[in-house]
Amino acid sequence: MRKSIRIAVLLVGLSGPAAFAAYGQAAPAAVAAAGTAAQADPEADKKAAKWVAALNLRDAGKEAAVQQVIATHLTAIWAYHNAHPYTETPAGINPATGKSLSTLDRQLIATSAMPKSIHDNLLAGLRQHLTPGQVEAVLDQYTIGKVAFTLNGYRAIVPNLTPTEEAVILTNLKQAREQAVDFKSMKEISAVFEIYKTKNEDYLNTHGRNWRDLFKAYVDAANAKKAAEKAKAAPAPVALPK
Repeated sequence: MRKSIRIAVLLVGLSGPAAFAAYGQAAPAAVAAAGTAAQADPEADKKAAKWVAALNLRDAGKEAAVQQVIATHLTAIWAYHNAHPYTETPAGINPATGKSLSTLDRQLIATSAMPKSIHDNLLAGLRQHLTPGQVEAVLDQYTIGKVAFTLNGYRAIVPNLTPTEEAVILTNLKQAREQAVDFKSMKEISAVFEIYKTKNEDYLNTHGRNWRDLFKAYVDAANAKKAAEKAKAAPAPVALPK
């Protein structure tokens, strides 16, 4: 059921070393080697400018500072990712499942070994200039709003979701978001969210819910509604002349 929330929500329509130096952090050797202009994120400045503009800060100095924080972080994770391909992680099995590690699994492991300072510097820089709500807005930009999108899926699937259940689910999704900002591709970001979706489903299963049954009931109801709407929209049969 790892892709269940994404499917359900759709059903209801629901430059490397220089950057580190500018951020007051010494660049690790591997990142420095990768931080050439050719390997740096070509969209870093563009993304940073767009995300900051969405905050409507109306303070040129603050906008410039936040934009620099974001661009530096994007450049750092891009450089680290490029310097540490999935082949750095030996092929083997996932000890939790017994299945062979996929290429994506191996890339997540390699990338997640990046220096903690890269992540910490992003959050410290954002918090220096922004309110907690604005920091969350920036993290949502990194992850294309996956927290709200996925939470809406749970609300649609789980009848009468309680405040406690929603609080646990939201906490897990926000943790997924914070971890996911350090990954380069949307495929990797989605994989991080899948980890926490599984945690949410396990939580529901151990607190009086049956996730498999809930999801099946939701899909069945959505399919029935779709079939009914299709039948209603079908043209009436034409009567043959007598």
